[in-house]
Amino acid sequence: MSMISRLGFGILMFTAVTVVSAGNASAQTPADPNPGALTFSGAYDIPTIYMFRGIRQETDPGFTSWPYADLKIDFTSGDGAVKSSSVNFGVWNSLHTGSSGTGTEGKGLHYEEDFYAALNLGFGGATTFTTQFTAYTSPNASFTTVKEILFKVSQGSKFAPYGLIAFEFDTAPGVGQADGGQNGGTYMELGVGPSWPLGARATLTVPVKLGFSLSDYYESPNDGNDNNFGFIDIGGLVTVPISQVSSRYGTWNVHFGLDYFHLGETTHSFNKDVDGNTSPSKFVGLVGIGLSY
Repeated sequence: MSMISRLGFGILMFTAVTVVSAGNASAQTPADPNPGALTFSGAYDIPTIYMFRGIRQETDPGFTSWPYADLKIDFTSGDGAVKSSSVNFGVWNSLHTGSSGTGTEGKGLHYEEDFYAALNLGFGGATTFTTQFTAYTSPNASFTTVKEILFKVSQGSKFAPYGLIAFEFDTAPGVGQADGGQNGGTYMELGVGPSWPLGARATLTVPVKLGFSLSDYYESPNDGNDNNFGFIDIGGLVTVPISQVSSRYGTWNVHFGLDYFHLGETTHSFNKDVDGNTSPSKFVGLVGIGLSY
């Protein structure tokens, strides 16, 4: 059973980085040089290993990197029931020199390329409802394309709570599924992302995420049974604005993260190293550079 890679970890990390860094930089740089309806965000991240929703993606990591970019288009804002509306379009990539990429004979570097489009509606109390379509593809043919519709509710307070449900569709046995199972899955995630200032410039964000299968998302490769609990992820992310870069060229930051995953039965079985050993937990480190303009 092959391991199927996905977008989630990188996008959630990316969202936290761009929001936090923009907030920090605004107090130290001139007025926003790009006050229009278009916002571009991008980053280049280097993780120690690729985990998606608790599912390990590579037995021997080698060097993995995540270049990705997002374009947000603001449509409306006002005092009505729907206070704002916007769309996001983006692309996310995972490049591998280890077992999921060039470290395996016949495979290329480009392990994953994901495309997404999202509609965001803002309501009172800084609440946002997002509907997102994502196509997860593998240029080096490591997995079959997965299509997913996601619904997310988030709240923009200090603790940034959110909940999401994602549905896989257009599947067949062993095709188009995160777990490579027999049935299309339904996934639920609950989380928070509180943040605090660190000194005069840096910010610490502590994301906590819980992932569950509502239906067939974590099918065991051993007996095919669906295990409801997928993982708990407790992380830490330090973001530091690069003040030497003028706001004329956007808001830049460097960021450093560490996540601890405690895994459920199915995700434990996927957490297999190059020697075939499994573990119920995993630490994942990350370093990267981000831009918002």
